[in-house]
Amino acid sequence: MVEMTSYEEHPFAEYIRIIGKGKNGARPLTEEEAWKAMCMILRDEVEPVQMGAFLMLMRMKEETPEEVSGFVRATRDCIEIPEDAPQVDLDWSSYAGKRRHLPWFILSTLLLAQNGTTVFMHGASGHTNGRIYTRDVLAALGITPCTSIAEACSRMKQENFAYLDIEFLCPKMHEIIELRPLMGLRSPVHTIARSINPFHAPNVMQGIFHPGYRPVHQEAAQLLGEANVAVIKGEGGEIERNPDIPCLVQRVQHGRLVEEEWPALFKQRHVKADNLDVQQLAGLWRGEIEDEYGEAAVISTAAIALQLMGKAETADEALELAHALWENRARDKTLAA
Repeated sequence: MVEMTSYEEHPFAEYIRIIGKGKNGARPLTEEEAWKAMCMILRDEVEPVQMGAFLMLMRMKEETPEEVSGFVRATRDCIEIPEDAPQVDLDWSSYAGKRRHLPWFILSTLLLAQNGTTVFMHGASGHTNGRIYTRDVLAALGITPCTSIAEACSRMKQENFAYLDIEFLCPKMHEIIELRPLMGLRSPVHTIARSINPFHAPNVMQGIFHPGYRPVHQEAAQLLGEANVAVIKGEGGEIERNPDIPCLVQRVQHGRLVEEEWPALFKQRHVKADNLDVQQLAGLWRGEIEDEYGEAAVISTAAIALQLMGKAETADEALELAHALWENRARDKTLAA
């Protein structure tokens, strides 16, 4: 008679089974299950093979708003924000990187900061070849990225703007994002990271690449109780409006789901530049060069944020205000030559 061996199941196996039990047996995680699963991942309580299986199963089925909400709550729980942290007005995520156009949105955030809006930007870099990332662009422009939450708090108090890489905001999440070259696919962490809003800013801007993720972000934000959120299909996946095409802005506005399409600003599309020189950002800011597409991207992206924050009622009013801020910007003391 063969002796039977008893194996004790790993606690995380339950969550893999829920989403991976075949076409008829699998189901999405509840918000609470998602929270528990992500807590275990962030506390290093799962085996590497389990995490890989979980992330790829989630990638195959795609995240639900409830799962995103649970994952985000778990991530926030592991991030320690100082009690004396400044009040952040606008949370801005930057995880995609740019490939076809320069990251004009960086000038949008600096324009808002120069006019009294405290902006916290967080992101990742280097996980996909052939893209330029915000952290590196800021450094090239003379704006030193922060390397700790405490430093980001200090910088926001002084300058109304700080960029902090996910490596320093949530190291375990950074570790998972860095698995992309190994997996060959993005994971749910990219969706989660965009939604962290660690300082609980009352206004959140989110950019996505795949249009199908817009309502997922929008509905997850509603579940999380976010006050004001704007989600757009941003150029390259970043929070940047492409002024050559219509832009659908899907929002959470005081708990309600609303949407509005902003019309294209030009009748014909602009020709993409052959080379991406980040110093053109500084040149445009200082008024040393002209770039019709870039200026329109900066102004119209800032306009979406201004409407989100209640600085303007309509898209036209927001564009008019953003244009005025751009024309009156202080050009001589910002960005490296």
